[in-house]
Amino acid sequence: MVDKNEIKGGAKEVGGKIKEAAGSATGNRDMEAEGKVDQAEGKTQKNYGKVKDAVKDQTNSH
Repeated sequence: MVDKNEIKGGAKEVGGKIKEAAGSATGNRDMEAEGKVDQAEGKTQKNYGKVKDAVKDQTNSH
């Protein structure tokens, strides 16, 4: 089962990629940097969701 953090994190990661690309295309370094931060936050949240889901699966299997 997919944890809601995996979904939200994935969405934030994609949004960050879009923001980074827009910042790069327009020469807006602040927006580009914000996009990179959003990607990192999204990846972290997504990984948290995966770990949380794995722990839940482990505890339910015993």
